Amino acid sequence: MSSQKTREKPHPEVRSPQRRRGRERVAALLRAGEEIFAEKGFDAATMTEIAARAGASIGSLYQFFPTKELLADTLQDVNGDALSRMLDALEEAAKGAKPATLVDRLFRDLSAFLEAHPAFAVLSDRPAADKAKKAERRQRMRGQIAALLVAMDPPLSRERAERMAVIVLHLMRISVAISGEAELAIREDVLSDLRRMLIRQIEEES
Repeated sequence: MSSQKTREKPHPEVRSPQRRRGRERVAALLRAGEEIFAEKGFDAATMTEIAARAGASIGSLYQFFPTKELLADTLQDVNGDALSRMLDALEEAAKGAKPATLVDRLFRDLSAFLEAHPAFAVLSDRPAADKAKKAERRQRMRGQIAALLVAMDPPLSRERAERMAVIVLHLMRISVAISGEAELAIREDVLSDLRRMLIRQIEEES
């Protein structure tokens, strides 16, 4: 038996560029990934198409993102941060707001977010390579939603707000999935029903 230990292959990692030119190239690759994933879905999208859309060589794409999975994970990190900033911006508007007003604003801003980040709905249910990071992002968003519910009028207690935040976040995920069904003729009616359901639930809790 050989005494030489079997070496495990290192996990591929995203390369973070230090120079401005490299950062601009990565930004272009992420924009191209956003477009291709939104148009074709994760499975059908190819790295060749993404590189071509970005006007980059395939070697340049693999230099920064060794796998399609890492590209998608990075894009979801960027989009998740944008969603978190959206929730932060809602906190001031939530102060003293009625549940219906808060939910309307939440749905309005979520709709604008999905329009600006079309790949988010496509990639949201894809298993992430970094599960710990995904769980951390989810916990952060729950805390942000709970803060909104505590700030409204009438406010929820912290305990109830934390419980409702879990429900609201899952309803937001359902909203994202429904919004991604462009062929669904009754999509807007379904989203309206979802909005009313959420308002009733929050009002019952307050």
